[in-house]
Amino acid sequence: SFIKHAAKFKETKGIIVNTFAELEPHAVDRLKFDAETPPIYTVGPLLDLEGRKREPDHETIMKWLDDQPPSSVVFLCFGSMGSFEPDQLAEMALALERSGYRFLLSVRLSKVFTKGTGEHSNISEMLPQGFLERIENRGLVSSWAPQMEVLAHEAVGGFVSHCGWNSILESLWHGVPVATWPVYAEQQINAFELVRELELAMDLKMDYRMENAKNLVMAEEIEKAIRCLMDTENPTRKRVQEMKEMSRKAIENGGSSFISLGRFIEDMHINIGKEQGSF
Repeated sequence: SFIKHAAKFKETKGIIVNTFAELEPHAVDRLKFDAETPPIYTVGPLLDLEGRKREPDHETIMKWLDDQPPSSVVFLCFGSMGSFEPDQLAEMALALERSGYRFLLSVRLSKVFTKGTGEHSNISEMLPQGFLERIENRGLVSSWAPQMEVLAHEAVGGFVSHCGWNSILESLWHGVPVATWPVYAEQQINAFELVRELELAMDLKMDYRMENAKNLVMAEEIEKAIRCLMDTENPTRKRVQEMKEMSRKAIENGGSSFISLGRFIEDMHINIGKEQGSF
């Protein structure tokens, strides 16, 4: 699939990428000076800063966050398609309880276990016995969360993420460090880049796939990653804060993405003029 796409990319007159030059300079520079590659236009980060979507849990989640101390909450969210089976959910719950940190867990059960019934009741039933009662004052569990608003909240100090590209850009925009837990699609590649190449995230897991039932991440491994993620002395936090500032400057007047978008518009005018002149 990647080979077929890449072959077709070479036939285009340009490629628009939702990234910014300061985030991936190695890739941007390599493609920029490759004579066989069409022009690359970095125009990101493109984000939905307003977060218009509202769900029944929205007010409950935001009010709960308002009551938490700054940078005290670890947020776990795995995208609209990210889901787990009961065994994995139980390990996750055990790790959160043992860690002692405040947390917001937004997670779905595998469709096998939600067919014909409501997700909320199933999640409660699949968690360890008495878990919700024991964490009542320091944790919140939901099947949905307003991710952008949560990441923007001062109470959030870390993000356990599936590493979808939008989620990565959102976390960097708000300066929230990430622990990687990819589950499908290109997320393993994203996680590898964040941890190994850019050093902007911590490795919880980089080779997890939700369809592999044997690939169970144990509570000890999750707890260790959460403690590392929430450690205020972790040097990754400083790098993420620096990238936060770069991401915002990139879209300002004179920033790298601002300039790149202007170049795209100019090139479009040139190409349109050439095509009209050929008729």
